[in-house]
Amino acid sequence: MFEILSIFTSKVFSTIRDVDINDAVSRMKYKLGIDVGGTFTDFFLVGNDGSSLVHKTLSTPEDSSIGFMTGIHEIAEKLNLPSSSLIGKIDTIVHGTTVATNAMLTMKGAKTALVTTEGFRDALEMRRGVREERYNNHYRNVKPLVPRYLRLCLNERVDASGQLLVTVDLKELDAIIARIKAEKVEAVAICLMNSYLNNEHEKQVTQYIRDALPDLFICASFEVLPSIRFYDRVSTTCINAYIGVVIDRYLESLLEKLSTIHFKGKLMIMQSNGGVVTPEVARKIAAVTVLSGPAAAPIAGSYYARLLGFDHCITMDMGGTSFDTSLVVNGQCITSTEGEIDRHRIALPTLDIITIGAGGGSIGWIDQGGLLKMGPQSAGSLPGPVSYMRGGEEPACTDADLILGYLDPDYFAGGKYKLNKRKAIEITTSRLGDPMGLDAQQAAAGMYRVINMNMAQGVRQVSVERGFDPREFLLICAGGAGAIHAGEICRELEIPMFVVPAVASIFCAAGMLLGDLKHDYVRSYVSGYSAIDHKRFLELYREMQEEAENTLKGEGIEAAKIEFYPSLDLRYTGQFHEVPLEVSMQEIRDFRLDEIREAFHQEHNRLYGYELRAEGTELEMINVRLRAVGITEKPASLSSTTSESIGEAQQAFKCMRMAYVPEDNEMQELPVYNGEILGEGILIKGPAIIEQVNTTLFLSSSYHCETITGGSFIVYNKNLMPEGYKKKSGATEMSMK
Repeated sequence: MFEILSIFTSKVFSTIRDVDINDAVSRMKYKLGIDVGGTFTDFFLVGNDGSSLVHKTLSTPEDSSIGFMTGIHEIAEKLNLPSSSLIGKIDTIVHGTTVATNAMLTMKGAKTALVTTEGFRDALEMRRGVREERYNNHYRNVKPLVPRYLRLCLNERVDASGQLLVTVDLKELDAIIARIKAEKVEAVAICLMNSYLNNEHEKQVTQYIRDALPDLFICASFEVLPSIRFYDRVSTTCINAYIGVVIDRYLESLLEKLSTIHFKGKLMIMQSNGGVVTPEVARKIAAVTVLSGPAAAPIAGSYYARLLGFDHCITMDMGGTSFDTSLVVNGQCITSTEGEIDRHRIALPTLDIITIGAGGGSIGWIDQGGLLKMGPQSAGSLPGPVSYMRGGEEPACTDADLILGYLDPDYFAGGKYKLNKRKAIEITTSRLGDPMGLDAQQAAAGMYRVINMNMAQGVRQVSVERGFDPREFLLICAGGAGAIHAGEICRELEIPMFVVPAVASIFCAAGMLLGDLKHDYVRSYVSGYSAIDHKRFLELYREMQEEAENTLKGEGIEAAKIEFYPSLDLRYTGQFHEVPLEVSMQEIRDFRLDEIREAFHQEHNRLYGYELRAEGTELEMINVRLRAVGITEKPASLSSTTSESIGEAQQAFKCMRMAYVPEDNEMQELPVYNGEILGEGILIKGPAIIEQVNTTLFLSSSYHCETITGGSFIVYNKNLMPEGYKKKSGATEMSMK
């Protein structure tokens, strides 16, 4: 696991530097990853010569396309190029956006109507009929996206076998259309009972309404999610309609702005499943963008883990408000079809990302029992932590990091912002220290420990609770605040090694350049395992494969660059939940049911700790799925080399500073190094601090760190790494004590 043969070359991680415009400017071509976040929009520009540039600009929540375009113009200024010249050299833009996420969280989507089968309009509100918090007397159901008066019923019926029982009277739709017009509805979701088995009625209704209301956004469940479980299907279809208008307007505005500056390249949109799609697909099935931004992190994590020779990794991204973590197993990002956004079910395949309220702005507080808590409340960027001096009056994680000496008040964001340590100490003492009988340093140490435990629990959720041992994974740390806390998270979970890549501060933007075109297809086929009809089984896969090939070819993907990844949703007869099981196309074609059954037993045992093989319990199949991947052109490398001089080891030493060492539970004088000029292959023994413009790495006394050209770091626990690792690395030891 720990055999690392290629990490000490300059090709592993990116050297972040301004692109030299004198190097064959006329031949330069660029790819640009853009991640729109809540506070900042991140840009990662990669040239075909391997050079790269990082840029951040403030996001514009009123219209994200404004910040998008502003950043492009600012990058052109950095490169001393006219904007038109830069645009002409960009052949691909991959864009992740929080537009859909924000529309859901703020309930600012379109006014939506639902057309459904008579007698089933309340399914959207009844959900699965299970109370989420059964012992909470104050629990209130989530407000449905479509109010009851806009859930319009149609007298039609398809039975559980797909037979048409009551045919559609299209004249009945005229009254529904009149109601939609009168209510000034902007979007219509259509979801009829059992349409996953027979979509004839749903197709008729959809076409009739589209002909009558050509200016509205209209979608049907057979287009969005043609699978069993009515609530999952109706909820996902309503989400698609609710955010469809917002995404359509946003992408239309963005495409118009790109057209005005004569952008001739490809624009791709990041999906929630870790793939990319064209704007045309995203405008039609907007629900695929609900987790567009965070989905790029595990993609980037998989890339970097593979370079280091690891098949498995855990990614963590600690920002200002939230902490995101995800899992990569055998080079593949873990996905789920049971996702939720703000308690609304979305059953499309999405990357399994756990998000908790733990970030630099997370507020420290004392509960009624006198226990110290961190978050999920956040000070955000405005007013921000107390030390920002923007009006914040609640001590936050950043304030604790400052008090503990991990941050330099004069070098925050490379000196762009000054932090007020005196104010942080004063507020932390009055709000937390005095009530607990502690001084500011002790209270800050408590805040540090609590938030680290919170984040470690997030990692447990995405690993242990999924049946994986985090000790067998490489942890890849991203986010401006992550490297201060990653060591303690790893120590708690006994993870022996973590990596802080040079692109940590714009990790998602970098990951977007690595995404392939991906489309997920599903067909429900409920059958006892021994009763599966071979002909029908293969026909469903042929149908999905043909649809996928037509879609990808329409997006410009050659047949030779299309890959298929089938899976089955299986369960023991009588169970309520299925186990998604990845299989091979060869197993599907050869109908190897015995091999698939054996794999199911093993997967069920891994997930839940038991199997029913010996009991001879029959299996049941629910869904057949197919993921189609169109391989896209990637940057030659996300790394770059530079001829610029990099400081010698001794030149990287900045000063000695008092900082908190968790293992000894005391403040100690630690060396501080300038990570921007550290050379390659230098060994730094903890405890120590390594400062960069966009992030700070804290090494406690349990850790050693080895540097890679360009400001990337491999950090390992000296007590957990096997013998011989240091000797293999050949790193030069660096000590300024």
